[in-house]
Amino acid sequence: MASKKKILVTGGVGFIGSHTIVELVEAGYEPIILDNLSNSKIGVLKSLEKITKRAVKFYENDCNDISALRNIFRIEKNIVGVIHFAANKAVGESVVDPLKYYHNNIGSLVSILSVLQEYSITNLVFSSSCTVYGQPETLPVSESSPILKAQSPYGNSKQICEEIITDVFNSGKAIKAISLRYFNPIGAHESALIGELPLGVPNNLIPFVTQTAAGIREELTVFGNDYNTADGTCVRDYIHVVDLAKAHVKALDKLFAVKDEHYHDVVNVGTGKGESVLSVIHTFETITGQKINYKIGPRRAGDIQEIYADVSKSLEVLGWSAEKTMGDAILDAWNWQKNLKNLNLV
Repeated sequence: MASKKKILVTGGVGFIGSHTIVELVEAGYEPIILDNLSNSKIGVLKSLEKITKRAVKFYENDCNDISALRNIFRIEKNIVGVIHFAANKAVGESVVDPLKYYHNNIGSLVSILSVLQEYSITNLVFSSSCTVYGQPETLPVSESSPILKAQSPYGNSKQICEEIITDVFNSGKAIKAISLRYFNPIGAHESALIGELPLGVPNNLIPFVTQTAAGIREELTVFGNDYNTADGTCVRDYIHVVDLAKAHVKALDKLFAVKDEHYHDVVNVGTGKGESVLSVIHTFETITGQKINYKIGPRRAGDIQEIYADVSKSLEVLGWSAEKTMGDAILDAWNWQKNLKNLNLV
């Protein structure tokens, strides 16, 4: 029996990372997690063990620590690829503390790429973002849409990271890389054992909605209702995190299928549909029967008005498309919120 391909997953205890671990195991890969636990909890490992029925190897290190990275590659013989999630990701926080985002998001990728070259490993799936498009002039956005000026340091850090990967590719070095530009991940695993677990006040809509419904937050602030959209609130392409996780597995499969050691592509990962903030809140209320106490506040710095994806390339290149609905995501997120008190995730 052939040995399983070892994949290093940075930020593998986080929201998207943990769900991708489940899908990697399901697909026959052997994931190894690297996470500094700056925005995640160690208890997620036990939940992953329950879901996958096996222990997942874990290293508590920072991607910016290149000596720690080298050590993992020395210990774990035959790592053949990396999925790089580890990054700070809050748009609003990045406006307030830009240096944190440039140091961590860009520095960690440079460290990863350097070690990949040292160990002659070519396969990289990079966690990019639809924020690289800025505020698009036409919708939906495709991979050939202009990369406009970023609206936040977070978005700019993702633009720069994509440029770094392109520069390495253009240098002629052996690299096979796919950057997945994903839209707004929501939901949770159907087991309610893993989900979005923000430390402190949530920056994303759905955890703030579920925490408000659960009585943890007194009220939800909708940032602006004077945008040029159907109901005045921002519009996003919300994708179920399990669908998104499966896209990462498909991206890896693609890299291993490519025989040329010099390959680079970018792929949107979304649903192709835009939903406004208010429509998400109302859908949550309808599906769960829980009323959300919300108020309209001023616009938030760094937010763009409207974005959703042209997803034709993901089907063409990866053989992937989103399967789960907004209703699925809301129900899974709410079940996860209700189950949190039963989980010891400290």
